[in-house]
Amino acid sequence: MIRIVEPVFSEEEKKAVIEIIESHQITRGKWTKNFQEEFARFVGVEHCFTVCSGTVALFIALKALGVDRGERVIVPAMSFMATIDAVYLAGGEPVVIDVDDYFTLDLNQLEDAVRRYKAKVVIPVHLYGGMADMEGIMELSERYGFYVVEDSAQAHGASLKGKKAGSWGHIGAFSFYASKNVPMGEGGALTTNDEKIAKSIRKWIDFGDHPAFNVRITEFQSAIGSIQLKNLPSRNERRREIARRYTRAFSKHFGVPLEREDSYHVYHLYTLTHPERDRIVEELKSRGIDARVYYDYLLHELRNSEHLPTPKAESFRREVFSIPVHPYLSDEEVELIVESVLSTVSSGNIVS
Repeated sequence: MIRIVEPVFSEEEKKAVIEIIESHQITRGKWTKNFQEEFARFVGVEHCFTVCSGTVALFIALKALGVDRGERVIVPAMSFMATIDAVYLAGGEPVVIDVDDYFTLDLNQLEDAVRRYKAKVVIPVHLYGGMADMEGIMELSERYGFYVVEDSAQAHGASLKGKKAGSWGHIGAFSFYASKNVPMGEGGALTTNDEKIAKSIRKWIDFGDHPAFNVRITEFQSAIGSIQLKNLPSRNERRREIARRYTRAFSKHFGVPLEREDSYHVYHLYTLTHPERDRIVEELKSRGIDARVYYDYLLHELRNSEHLPTPKAESFRREVFSIPVHPYLSDEEVELIVESVLSTVSSGNIVS
């Protein structure tokens, strides 16, 4: 089976883990401090705080911005369930809206929703490694006064107009789960340029002025993250190289992922659309290609939450599937995937 996720660790990570064991400083040490500084520089922000998961990062972001019982938070229909669950956990009331052709939050519907619901926070999700329309979202934020929390869990290194994911909004929230472009096993981070918001985030990460959580990560995770981060640019480039090969091969027969103008897509997942998705996925699996559906639910259906009409997301939900695009694929494996995917459709089955 050619796996859809393949985290790979080198002798450098192994050496760092042994060094930490021998130092007896297994938490709150130099590796965590260094990783936070390195990740802040990488994203292009002043502050980075590591936490135990991306879900916790979203939760703390919402609490740091003052989200309380009943306050409205807008999320896109397509995302992993953590995006909406964090809203409920923070006490907010989610409102789900449609997505655009890039699988990300629909800007036109967003303005409608903000007016109607007086939202306190909007959470754009950079789904599959591609950026949401952050320029337009931040313009609306200025006009209507809502906060923006970027769900950047799948977008390590993605950028729009030269600004990286996690540096556009008031807060960026990241995940370092085992499948992510920077894998730690578990872990997350919050990024911000706002000193006042940074102070509020700190109060939720450690015991202090009000009841809080212990949501720290260990030195082991930080060391692995630091080494993975160092290699991220070249690995993202390999993802993009594979994605270009796929797009050339599949664009006549499938809906292929789009990149916004002046953006840098990091292809956490390479996601195709096709009306015969279920048959194609099963056929690929039978050939040893680990194709999967991300996601077969919409957030408002999953959690029975308030929502606007979501025709685009409903169409995508029926048709999306992802194929391996991780940077450790060999050229031979890429060719095998291309041949296997193309063999599932006839030459006459064209997607316009």
